[in-house]
Amino acid sequence: VQLQASGGGLVQAGGSLRLSCAASGRTLSSYIMGWFRQAPGKEREFVASITWGTGLSYYQDSVKGRFTISRDIAKNTMYLQMNSLKSEDTAVYYCAAGYGNSRYYRDWPSWGQGTQVTVSS
Repeated sequence: VQLQASGGGLVQAGGSLRLSCAASGRTLSSYIMGWFRQAPGKEREFVASITWGTGLSYYQDSVKGRFTISRDIAKNTMYLQMNSLKSEDTAVYYCAAGYGNSRYYRDWPSWGQGTQVTVSS
């Protein structure tokens, strides 16, 4: 599966952004899709994931209540709505696809190219 992430940008603290991840190449019904992020000098970390078939979602504790992951099956696109953004959310955000719901990035086989999110305080 090929993934194309978009929607990053510069936003003030407290603001919102919506990231998109368009998927192509395979049917996604058996996949779990996820968002990860990587700040400078830090390891890539899990943000959220969604089971494509059921819509069940999972979040990192620090984004619960602020971020919402969703998918549009007809468009083969996953979204990450990010509200109440904080400076510590600044990172390159990556979308990923896999078969297991691991929170460890090395367990995910397919990746998009990343989109920069910068939150100014």
